[in-house]
Amino acid sequence: MTGSNNPARRVFQAVAALFALLVVSLTVQAKQDNKGGSDKADQATGGKGDGQETGKSDKQKDVDTEHLFGFTEGADAGEKGEQEVVVDTITRLSKRRDGPGSSTYRVLDTRFAYQFNPIDRFSVEFSAFGNLRRQRNIVDLDDKSFGTFDGVSVELKYQFLKGSAEQPLGLAIEVRPRFARVLPIEGNGANIFDMETLLQLDVQVVPDKIWYGSNISFEPAAGRQRGSGEGYRSSTFLWSNAVVGQIAEKTFLGPEVRYLRGYDGIFLNRLESEALFIGPALHHRFTEKAWLTLAYGAQVWGRDTDPVYTRRALGLNQFERHNLRVKFGMEF
Repeated sequence: MTGSNNPARRVFQAVAALFALLVVSLTVQAKQDNKGGSDKADQATGGKGDGQETGKSDKQKDVDTEHLFGFTEGADAGEKGEQEVVVDTITRLSKRRDGPGSSTYRVLDTRFAYQFNPIDRFSVEFSAFGNLRRQRNIVDLDDKSFGTFDGVSVELKYQFLKGSAEQPLGLAIEVRPRFARVLPIEGNGANIFDMETLLQLDVQVVPDKIWYGSNISFEPAAGRQRGSGEGYRSSTFLWSNAVVGQIAEKTFLGPEVRYLRGYDGIFLNRLESEALFIGPALHHRFTEKAWLTLAYGAQVWGRDTDPVYTRRALGLNQFERHNLRVKFGMEF
């Protein structure tokens, strides 16, 4: 059967098995912990256990899912008066080599952001971007090495549903208009406007133990390259999923899967590349106000529609072999 030999299908099956294994193992652990906690509460309260349940509910509400899932964004948007500063760096590594000899493709996209909440469940975030890159001996790309300011953005997020122990679903929508000064793949100077729209969902699979997060994103971009005046039109579709479990009091770990499609044209006109990334996501809170998120994704399947590369593995015209995210934030 043709379907059984499809590499994408095999990858999805492997990811599903990995997710299932993680959920089962953490569910068993959660049941054991809950049983032990209930026994202790019964001894302390004469068998009623009411105090234990109340304390556990309060603890569940303390978990902020916004930065919990790595590249995937959680639905939490915060409460009125909250503020946050974030330093967020995504490193994109390795593309198709052009000819003999060594090659390098290394791009660091760094975002410096300030976020505040004017009302409950609505956040406004202002960001400034920097671009540091080195590319050499890469197919269809000029050799470059530079660092520069790469534009600004505003991110507006509204949370429709707040997850809790009683109602585990969280749901939010975010729009991210941005002005950029560098083409993301080629590295050429440009004046680009893009508008990402992101649907964010998270679920408490096992209260206080396991969370699932999912994003669906559409990002059109249009502008012109500086100097040549050549027009630029592109769009990207993203579907990402992550499952994380609490492995320590302030530490969360789990697998993440992202599927991306890159198009020529702002309305998903002509597919150029598609790629599937898999990797781990880690979130740790140092204190109640300071946290760190780490995530890595390797491209395990992909393709380019250009006839020159139809027999080549991976989708490298629009995407890279490796992505690494390091995000640090402080709330006040």
